[in-house]
Amino acid sequence: MFCFAKRLKPKPKDENLLNLMSKELGLLNLLCILAALGFLVVIVVSAILSGDFFTTDNLFVITVCLVMALMFLVNPLLYLKSEGKLPLPFIKRSPAIAGGGSGDWSQVKSTSPPLLDAKGRAVPPDVKAMVARMNQAEVKD
Repeated sequence: MFCFAKRLKPKPKDENLLNLMSKELGLLNLLCILAALGFLVVIVVSAILSGDFFTTDNLFVITVCLVMALMFLVNPLLYLKSEGKLPLPFIKRSPAIAGGGSGDWSQVKSTSPPLLDAKGRAVPPDVKAMVARMNQAEVKD
């Protein structure tokens, strides 16, 4: 009888995976910003080289380029907002987000013991609220 042992590849550490994902995210954001800047350059060149600025064709090109630049800037802006690095005026930040800025829900402290599902995983806050409402309804009956 032969015993075949599988050669398993070592799993990458979580740190290496997070580092790789961070590099990919940075490259994506850089490419998006470069594309948006390219569209803004097309607007400037179109405005400078056109004889008459207020033609239908020129305004159409400017509008399309502005929309495309906005489309490419959405990803980097949302990333900065999720990291807490984008200051938004007239919006008050919650203490949990203002302290860490990582947007992680683990920073929010709860006073009740953790509610676990059948597999031992933590239950989301919305499910906890539903369970609490059901328990209150059972107590009233």
